[in-house]
Amino acid sequence: MATSIALIGSGIFAKEEHLPAIRATPLLALKAVYSRSLSSAQSVATGIDAELYSEDQEGRGYDALLARTDIVGVVIALPIPAQPDYIKKALTAGKHVLAEKPIAKDSSAATSLLSFYNSLKKPTGPTFTIAENFRFLDSFIYGAQQVSQLGRVLGFRTRVSNMVQAGGKYFETPWRKTPEYQGGFLLDGGVHFIAATRLLLGEEARPKKISAFTAQLQKHLPPVDTLNATVQLANGSSGTIALSFGTTFSGSEYAVACEKGSVWISKGKVIVTRDGKEDVQEFPDEGNGVKQEIKAWAESLVKGGPNPAQAPEEAFRDLEFLEACLRSGENGGAPVELKS
Repeated sequence: MATSIALIGSGIFAKEEHLPAIRATPLLALKAVYSRSLSSAQSVATGIDAELYSEDQEGRGYDALLARTDIVGVVIALPIPAQPDYIKKALTAGKHVLAEKPIAKDSSAATSLLSFYNSLKKPTGPTFTIAENFRFLDSFIYGAQQVSQLGRVLGFRTRVSNMVQAGGKYFETPWRKTPEYQGGFLLDGGVHFIAATRLLLGEEARPKKISAFTAQLQKHLPPVDTLNATVQLANGSSGTIALSFGTTFSGSEYAVACEKGSVWISKGKVIVTRDGKEDVQEFPDEGNGVKQEIKAWAESLVKGGPNPAQAPEEAFRDLEFLEACLRSGENGGAPVELKS
């Protein structure tokens, strides 16, 4: 029997990614859609048999939705600064939560949110999870498995470059266009690339100290759109991460060098080099990982326990990494220690 859930939010990602992923998962039944206005809720739910909730309908706001006993969980995809309050309300109402990344606008807000969740946690209580689709991409899962078999990590490099153009659909979202949170697109999009990098490196080579330079290369992308960092790992090795949303460079690559070989990933293609020989694997059907993450969440609701890849603590570490880069950049590249 499918688990009854609600979709909270009517933005681009909710419409184009979450909604199709929910509908493609037989383990879920979408019973309700919420947005601040009825018109925006209607824009998501066109052709869908789901009840609509909004703050401009008398008695049919967010609280009314959460009062429904048939709805077991909610998928929350709202602007970064708004999400924590909605998450807390849903958890208080006993609903399981899958919320879009990042976990919060900064580590202080994230710590507060985790403390709130931990104060509620009971063996049979609601679960709080974060949707980080890059942790569900087959290429990165396979790459991480290969890294774990190649011995000690000797170094790594992550490079993701593109240009967010003024007028683009994501740029023209008001809360992204004038961000009320650190890092701008580096926070909103950059945590994906950090999550992928952390997945590849594994626990023994987890990032421990960061020295970074940041810049705003494009006037329309405040407060900063580019970072270049050197990262010291827990095993004593180091590597680099370069992220930019404001450059004429384009493309991405993730590479990890190990004692017994190396792993390179770009756009669903993985090249493993071992003993001087290359093994190429391609994952043409992995998409962007949203369908996989929604399916994983649905399965976790059936099993009664959260998927470790969706743990809020993992999302916190992604945020902590990004925030350390920003703090280092603000202080001329001064090293910043990671606490977790």
